[in-house]
Amino acid sequence: MDVGRWAFLFYAMLSAIIVAGGSSQRMGFDKLFAAIAGEPVITHTIRAFERAASVNEIVIVTREERQDEIRKISSGAEFKKVRGIVPGGEHRQDSVRAGLDRIDRVAKYIAVHDAARPLITPEQIERAFSQCRVHGAAALAQSVNDTLKRVDADLLVVGSVDRHQLYAMQTPQIFKRKLIEDAYRAVYTENVLVTDEVSAVERLGCKIALVLNDDFNLKITYPGDLPVADFILRERAKDNR
Repeated sequence: MDVGRWAFLFYAMLSAIIVAGGSSQRMGFDKLFAAIAGEPVITHTIRAFERAASVNEIVIVTREERQDEIRKISSGAEFKKVRGIVPGGEHRQDSVRAGLDRIDRVAKYIAVHDAARPLITPEQIERAFSQCRVHGAAALAQSVNDTLKRVDADLLVVGSVDRHQLYAMQTPQIFKRKLIEDAYRAVYTENVLVTDEVSAVERLGCKIALVLNDDFNLKITYPGDLPVADFILRERAKDNR
């Protein structure tokens, strides 16, 4: 094997699938192109994976009507790792599968990340990837600190939920390639819906390491999330001067 090919295989460790297929119904407008800290939400997301040393390629999965705009954003000189922008499907899992079909065949690990989490940092990505290399599967998560209640159909409280050992899942979620591919093959064979990749891998009986995150990594869901994200990004920029 020539030196160039060996070097490529050595560094082609981690492929990132950025899922940008949501409808933004709760926002009332396309949140991925809303400006925070002077740039679209999705620009911040792509940049974090571009700057993560372990990430070799980025595949963005999105709706048909978003592709041209995302292509324009990702074609800038700053972004060299974006290898493809592909159409997604009806459900999140359909979009992830479309991303899995597009990634380079030499990729050893796969990271899946929500495009609407623009506060992700290269350091967070590397921490999760480090644990994935040890355990085969890892995901960022945050402990649940709020009191949780069960309610009935009328939103009347019927009981409490013990929050001990409860964690809110975040992304990226990172896996050995064969593991996530096997998990998704089972999902479609058994015709089930899953809300994230950890849920798919869990169904195989595999263990997933949680990487506790004490930094901000919120998912932009409501209009009020935008000024919060804007403030955090601007404060980080001050700290990095």
